[in-house]
Amino acid sequence: MRERRRILTSLESTYREAFRRAEETDDRDEMARLDFQFQRDQIRMEVLLDIRELLAAGAVQTDAEAAEPKKEETSLLEKAEALRRLTRLR
Repeated sequence: MRERRRILTSLESTYREAFRRAEETDDRDEMARLDFQFQRDQIRMEVLLDIRELLAAGAVQTDAEAAEPKKEETSLLEKAEALRRLTRLR
């Protein structure tokens, strides 16, 4: 699995290159569009990475679940259920 910093750095370098090209042609509209898209995509990517980490860590447990002996493996369905419970809390 690629690490978080590497993914975000790759996203940033892609946008920087496109922004540099727009800057060379003095295309202000393209520069503004790229700036907005980068910020939007960065937020989306961070959310997706947070979800990935949540699923990889086995998600959030209730007090009752924490008292139970830990299972060796958590199924994808159990991880999705934990994510659903987490989103209901917010």
